[in-house]
Amino acid sequence: MTEFIAFDIGGTSIKYGIVNSDGQISEKGAFETPKPRADILAGMAKVVERFRQHHTVTGIGISAPGIVRRDGYMVTGGALRELYDFPLAKTLADQTGLPVKVENDANAAAIAERWLGNAQGIDNYICIVLGTGIGGGIVINGQVYRGAHGMAGEFGWNVTQEPDLTQDLEFSSLNKNAAVVDGLTRRYNASAKLVFPDDAKVTDARQILQLAEDKDPIAEPIVDDFYSQLAVMLINLFANFDPEVILIGGGISANDRFMENLQDKLSEYITRHQSLNFIRDKALGTIKAAGLRNDAGLIGAVYPLVRAAK
Repeated sequence: MTEFIAFDIGGTSIKYGIVNSDGQISEKGAFETPKPRADILAGMAKVVERFRQHHTVTGIGISAPGIVRRDGYMVTGGALRELYDFPLAKTLADQTGLPVKVENDANAAAIAERWLGNAQGIDNYICIVLGTGIGGGIVINGQVYRGAHGMAGEFGWNVTQEPDLTQDLEFSSLNKNAAVVDGLTRRYNASAKLVFPDDAKVTDARQILQLAEDKDPIAEPIVDDFYSQLAVMLINLFANFDPEVILIGGGISANDRFMENLQDKLSEYITRHQSLNFIRDKALGTIKAAGLRNDAGLIGAVYPLVRAAK
């Protein structure tokens, strides 16, 4: 069976694996995302070299944050400034001699979910990826909607807070308030430092969520606002796109308690919204965790190669 190498580039780690033409992953691993661009490429090239010793691979699929052109040129790279204005597909293809396809990470997740996950048979849906930032894959009538410049779905850039004139406007965005790393974790550490300046930073969002469950006075209001920001985003997406379902992806979506709390907050807000509450049982979509969880990016990254091979 035809095999491909898949990469899912994130702000904190780069996942990789061998994916076959049925979307099955046979081997996978990850390494910490380096800062210099050259080190990112070197790490990926090392994985390719190792896999090619034991597999006959026919292409490389990459899921990456930011605005990605159809030719695999990175206009932006999410939190990875090293990937801004960079021909990622061409560079890796030149290095390896293999065809390379690059897809926005949220679009890749959305594609994977329709192929093998919780969007099978659904033509209108959105797939949200919660991680270092917030991205979204929008599918309308069975087709990924990319927009005029490939920017569609950059939901993290939405400004949802009153602007602070002393800061970059992006600090009022969803990325800085509702993303897992740049939002929840950053805000918790900033608050905790005011009380416990010598404590080490918390890097695992699961720890912050548990602290909130335990009624920690610092974590609880931060986490409640985190859920509120996400609920407002979801309400706006339902109003703007009318999807049948919004899938929540990213590592945090594997936390069942997180999904329960998010659903509760969304339900509360819908109840308090007169118009949405009126249609909630008649014409309003649902939310659920992405079915492929953290593997969606790897699987969706190779889908264009799978189609091209048929």
